[in-house]
Amino acid sequence: MADNNTILEKLEGLENRYEEVSTLITDPAVIADQERYVKLTREYKELGGIMAAKKRYVRCLDAIAEAKDILANESDAEMREMARDELAVNEEARPGIEEEIKLSLVPKDPEDAKNVQMEIRAGTGGDEAALFAGDLFQMYKKFCDSKGWNISVTSVSEGAVGGYKEIDFAVSGDGVYGVLKYESGVHRVQRVPATETQGRMHTSAATVAVLPEADRFEVNINEGDIKWDTFRSSGAGGQNVNKVESGVRLRYPWKNPNTGETEEILIECTETRDQPKNKERALSRLRTFIYDREHQKYIDDIASRRKTLVSTGDRSAKIRTYNFPQGRVTDHRIGYTTHDLQGFLGGDIQAMIDALTVAENAERMKESEL
Repeated sequence: MADNNTILEKLEGLENRYEEVSTLITDPAVIADQERYVKLTREYKELGGIMAAKKRYVRCLDAIAEAKDILANESDAEMREMARDELAVNEEARPGIEEEIKLSLVPKDPEDAKNVQMEIRAGTGGDEAALFAGDLFQMYKKFCDSKGWNISVTSVSEGAVGGYKEIDFAVSGDGVYGVLKYESGVHRVQRVPATETQGRMHTSAATVAVLPEADRFEVNINEGDIKWDTFRSSGAGGQNVNKVESGVRLRYPWKNPNTGETEEILIECTETRDQPKNKERALSRLRTFIYDREHQKYIDDIASRRKTLVSTGDRSAKIRTYNFPQGRVTDHRIGYTTHDLQGFLGGDIQAMIDALTVAENAERMKESEL
């Protein structure tokens, strides 16, 4: 029973906080402070889920206690039979509710709810690495489509024979970073390239970076310091190509908080034929770039504190191998393998992400001593 009391004690403190937050989010002063309001409404939603689980848990414990009381004190056979059934149902349900509550009590990564900026870059392997980078982009595109998320490409450098030397894109939707953060790192492919005439197997690599998108109020940018250039976008033939200066380039002097030195950030965006849209997307990338650099120490601290291999934020770590001759994909962090390589590259990556989420949650629960 001590374990129940521990869970209920932890929930008791949260119930007071839930009531406090529910009052705060109706306060006009809080609503006027956009940053605080967004954080509090997020907290309110999370606490609401925990309170609903608490009600189910208390009902379950009460039903168990009542059934045990009937079995101890009641002589009527029909009543005892109903009590036995009730006891069996609730004893079976109890561990699942406890696990759900314990997991909800583990401090969440505040970044999880955010949209992301993703970068895929061809690594070792030349043309084959660029082709593989293209395969990875298509994989993520199909996965995001299946989730109803929106992808917008912000920058592309195409490979000589196809694929991408580098492709940057934004993903927006519900809880995107919490799902895609596990994809950061080096992805390795083993296959006979289409460019190989001798039929020899090559090993190539591509690097994936997943950055939480910075909210407007989290990064202070002095827009007066931005130098803008416009230029004509190049691309496939058509009436508008090279006639309208829709491409934008921004230069921004940024003081690195770690070194104290000022460095120039250069960002180009040629995604649309609409110059204002390209400007807005370039600004979004600038905010995310600065946010990522300024929060790298925070990410490193979190990683070292968690000591988790699942999402350390280390982009140089080899995380996954795609082996074509054996038709398998293996994630080296948790030893998870699927033998449906084609399905995986077709965007069916949810089972892998679920396994990574479970592994990280287990580590976090252990650290929280729940």
